[in-house]
Amino acid sequence: MRVTKLLHTRMRVSDMDQTVAFYRDVLGLEVLERKVSPRGSHLAFLKVPHSEELIELCSFPPSGPVKVQEDLVHLAFQVESLDETIAALTTQGIRITDGPTSTSSGSRFIFIDAPDGYEVELIERQPGVKIV
Repeated sequence: MRVTKLLHTRMRVSDMDQTVAFYRDVLGLEVLERKVSPRGSHLAFLKVPHSEELIELCSFPPSGPVKVQEDLVHLAFQVESLDETIAALTTQGIRITDGPTSTSSGSRFIFIDAPDGYEVELIERQPGVKIV
């Protein structure tokens, strides 16, 4: 048996509306679907431009608020221009929590926090660079 492709990654969140607004309005992700599962979980599926994999957000109020441990998990997104990204985030009042940092390959990145404390890495890669 072998898996053939990554379809989505699920992240549990405390406030679905706040989290959807962050990924949609700050990062530009597209909300493909919102629904309630048979057990009562509130779900939202988000599409990242130029990617097939989805992000599934899940809110299950009976289990209480989400507490994300520091440096447990993060999402990394590529951006065209880190300088323009920093300017846009600053305009929106989004605090940069780390960086900008340059790598030996010439890529640069920053970190910001999504609701519930999930880290988001925003990376500007040099042409031809495959990994950071």
